[in-house]
Amino acid sequence: MGEKTKETLKLQFDKRLRLEFHGARITSDAGLLACRELDGVLGLAEIAPTYLHETRGGRNVQHELVPLLRQSVYSRLAGYEDTNDALRLAGDPAMQAVVGHRALEKQAASTNTLSRFETEVLVTEENLKGLGQLNAKWVDHAMARTSHRRIILDMDSSESPVHGEQEGAAYNGHFGSVCYHPLFVFNQFGDCEGAKLRPGNVHSAHEWREVLESIMARYERAGVRRYFRADAAFASPEIYEYLENHGCLYAIRLPSNEVLEREIQHLLKRPVGRPPRKPIIRYHDFWYQAESWGRPRRVVSKVEWHRGELFPRVGFIVTTMTARPEGVVHFYNGRGMAEQWIKEGKYALNWTRLSCHRFVANQVRLALFVLAYNLGNLLRRLGLPKAIKDWSLRSVQVKLIKIGGRLVRHARRLVFQLAEVAVPRELFAAILERIARLCPAPG
Repeated sequence: MGEKTKETLKLQFDKRLRLEFHGARITSDAGLLACRELDGVLGLAEIAPTYLHETRGGRNVQHELVPLLRQSVYSRLAGYEDTNDALRLAGDPAMQAVVGHRALEKQAASTNTLSRFETEVLVTEENLKGLGQLNAKWVDHAMARTSHRRIILDMDSSESPVHGEQEGAAYNGHFGSVCYHPLFVFNQFGDCEGAKLRPGNVHSAHEWREVLESIMARYERAGVRRYFRADAAFASPEIYEYLENHGCLYAIRLPSNEVLEREIQHLLKRPVGRPPRKPIIRYHDFWYQAESWGRPRRVVSKVEWHRGELFPRVGFIVTTMTARPEGVVHFYNGRGMAEQWIKEGKYALNWTRLSCHRFVANQVRLALFVLAYNLGNLLRRLGLPKAIKDWSLRSVQVKLIKIGGRLVRHARRLVFQLAEVAVPRELFAAILERIARLCPAPG
């Protein structure tokens, strides 16, 4: 009602078809409503004022801190990786609904407002620290509703290429690009426990303690068994000693050297006879002490002979676990999921889009991307029914969040009419039902 009638557009390939545009009533992101439902049940965004502090003053502040945070996070989860689309999304009915407060009656924040929020309000040292604490609290809320007897932490670094004059960007020889070199920690459920943006030319393990300490302290207080996995870039006696002193079992890949290979010399002799189709795999474990180590540690080795290959594939893992060598290797191989989750953040959310000039502003952007990633991952692991439990974050984004919808306003209610394509009504109802079960019992 009250919208100006515009002439319909005609298509030449079929004269019967007409195109009408109703931007104020149509959305392509109606699935965000399910994310908002999960947000409300777990109490995620509402706790933001505990960790983030408003720095704006005066009577001209129209958009409060929580709605602005929701708009920043939800837009990234929907695939809008920066604030350039904020002006268009300000009038999107789904975005208005999830932002809440006055946005549904008026509009969500404009590009300028949202940009100032991210580059002026959130860049303070206090708020940057608060974003990390807020993310940890989101994970805690999810873990409180997740059955688990242990926590497995996977640490890995990644590449975020840059294409401008951003502060802290530098050439990294390993990646062969000018980039940032962020560090991530995930748990076994795919939640990003912590992330830190670093200059592009630092070592993969640089500032590992700053990222890991607060995470380790949270689970130490919770009293759960803790495990740690990482690749050979984190093979450092300082890391070993820290984990051992905090009672955390670990499996970390160890770079090969002559001493280690002498220990498995009996496994490096080529098997006699015609090689089978399947690889011949042999395991061995022994005690080893490098010159920089204060004491010997257990090392597990795996030797694989593949058909058609002249030399075997050899790997070493230093560990405090007491499981059989096969079990240690199987446990370590699980860290490959962390690489998959980093790829999901890259390709579903494009969290490598760190195009601000100031380093601190890009730190804020990465923190917002991590919140968006975790919101999507929490929806995936807590809200999706068994039939679609294996969806990637990209599938969640394309099939669930990108649902077309039409907003119909009645006197007393607002109705979203959703398209049934990848997610029919029954499936969406099942998602909402699973989310409703996450509510704590009354009393």
